[in-house]
Amino acid sequence: MTDFTLQALALEGLYLIQQKVFCDDRGRFARLFCQSRLTLQGRPFAIRQINHSRTVEKGSVRGLHYQKAGYAESKLITCIRGAVWDVVVDLRPQSPTYLQWHAEELRADDGRSLLIPAGFAHGFQALTDDAEVLYLTDADYAPGHEAGLSVVDPALSIPWPLPVKNLSAKDASHPLLDKDFSGVEL
Repeated sequence: MTDFTLQALALEGLYLIQQKVFCDDRGRFARLFCQSRLTLQGRPFAIRQINHSRTVEKGSVRGLHYQKAGYAESKLITCIRGAVWDVVVDLRPQSPTYLQWHAEELRADDGRSLLIPAGFAHGFQALTDDAEVLYLTDADYAPGHEAGLSVVDPALSIPWPLPVKNLSAKDASHPLLDKDFSGVEL
């Protein structure tokens, strides 16, 4: 049996990873990442950064974040404590799923991760108090090239499972989509 399987999702290039979880009387073990396995499955991913977030209060939202052209990053997202509703938006103007969104509930004990291609915005809502998320990225963070979308943009109509709260000042200031938005060219 393989360490994990990839399942293509509705947005082009977006995959759900299901880890093989081994349990015994000591607890559990799962391989969260294997570069050679992803490469064999046609999804090469070279880690440049590993980030960790802890969101204290249920209902809090982080996102929707992305990096602009030339600095776009792919992400591997895993919830390692609690649960989150993880949301991505396709920002690639040439994609057949441009400006469409997809969400998955990720739980610390479900053995699932999202493999998000470059050119997507990403965010999540904590479904539990003290939710922790691990982000593996294939590009360095470039502060001068970061951007975001409003989590309450009516053009996206994302039905957050809980009332949106605790947005950072930066996340609350992300603009609504307008006719000048051109997406992220890769």
